[in-house]
Amino acid sequence: MKKILYAILSVIVVISLTACNSHNFVDLESIDVGSDYIVGIKKDNIVVSVGDNMYGQRNINEWTDIIDISAGNYHTVGLRTDGTVVATKIKYEECDFGQCNVQVWKNIIAVSAGWTHTVGLKEDGTVIAVGENKEGQCDVQGWENIIAVSAGGSITAGLKKDGTVVATGIIYDVRNWENITSISAAGGHIVGLKQDGTVVVAVQENNNWVEYIDQYNVQDWTDIVDIAAGVCHTVGLKKDGTVVAVGSNQHGECYTEDWNDIISISADEFCTAGLKKDGTVVSNLRIKT
Repeated sequence: MKKILYAILSVIVVISLTACNSHNFVDLESIDVGSDYIVGIKKDNIVVSVGDNMYGQRNINEWTDIIDISAGNYHTVGLRTDGTVVATKIKYEECDFGQCNVQVWKNIIAVSAGWTHTVGLKEDGTVIAVGENKEGQCDVQGWENIIAVSAGGSITAGLKKDGTVVATGIIYDVRNWENITSISAAGGHIVGLKQDGTVVVAVQENNNWVEYIDQYNVQDWTDIVDIAAGVCHTVGLKKDGTVVAVGSNQHGECYTEDWNDIISISADEFCTAGLKKDGTVVSNLRIKT
């Protein structure tokens, strides 16, 4: 009965995405999930989106030459082919913490949008950050030899060349991590993918999400090739193209059992999305009309 329910929910979601964006959400090369919305990059470097646009986070129609994109809570950030960065303009002043002040950035090779801050990885392995810094999430000065970054609610994590991880903001213990190949930061935890296909999790001290402790139960995961941390759930892409998920499932964010042919995943507060081999997307996103 449970598998039948999973199948019905997934079909509903796919139909919803197709109905709203049948001419847009095809031929995608990458996706990212924000708070109640999804953005994607097409093969021609054009950006498309679906979902909530309350804060102007989906006002990306005129963006071109985008090679990397990251969706936050109130804003979206895009990396252009020339190493410069663009960001959406936030509609409401009370949600603007300066996280979109990226106009002068250059020589950037990756970007990550947190809830109220933005992080950029530079060609030389250093990191830059703008936006709210109440918890020290923008204190990335001095980081070096970084190959990937991930911004969560009040956290920034960086993956180093040697497979270790650094983090700033709300305290997480990643000091003993090693052989890490990928990271994903969220509101209450950081997830790390190891070389052997297993997964580790660092929990926020004084964690406010303790009621969703199941999001940390990844000890038995194997053959994982991609990871994504939502605020209250964790998602893993397996080598065979299937997806596993643990944690809060109040909005169907862990209904991934029937997904297949997935090549990358993304997660945020209440949403999980998977990019398929054919360039289409499956997700639990509730389309807002």
